[in-house]
Amino acid sequence: MTLPDNPTQPAPARGWRFKCGIGLFIIAFALWLLIPIAASMDVPGSRIAALTGSIFIANKVLLLTCIAVMGKEGFQQLKSMVFGHAKRLAPAEKVGPARHVIGLVMFVLPLLSSMLEPYVDAFWPGLRPNLWQVQLLGDVMLIASFFVLGGDFWSKLRALFVRTV
Repeated sequence: MTLPDNPTQPAPARGWRFKCGIGLFIIAFALWLLIPIAASMDVPGSRIAALTGSIFIANKVLLLTCIAVMGKEGFQQLKSMVFGHAKRLAPAEKVGPARHVIGLVMFVLPLLSSMLEPYVDAFWPGLRPNLWQVQLLGDVMLIASFFVLGGDFWSKLRALFVRTV
């Protein structure tokens, strides 16, 4: 009995096609920086909207061109390089009790303050400072709480919405 002769495919060489594809990949996402630049130059809103639509379409065309230039293997290698770093940012599965309590406080505090904000303004005008920095801090705290609470939190949160018989 003989085994079929399947040669293993070598890893894609980092030749000019791969480098050109990386350049197209970077350009596709760097185009989005034109929108804040146009806004800072006081470009009319209609032109910024047109620019946004054009960049959206150009982004998709450039990404398809990137795949065509690199080939499937090269794009898979680029994708593994980009998303390989993102896997390290994934939250831990299990967390200790102290970290869980801290994460719950970080999760509930911004939600509670944003729900009570209109009532505080109605009953005690001028009590709450109207600073965007404080609101941004609450948003950042809410997002950071997901990482502090860990990956098990997502399954617990999802279980609230799953109906079992």
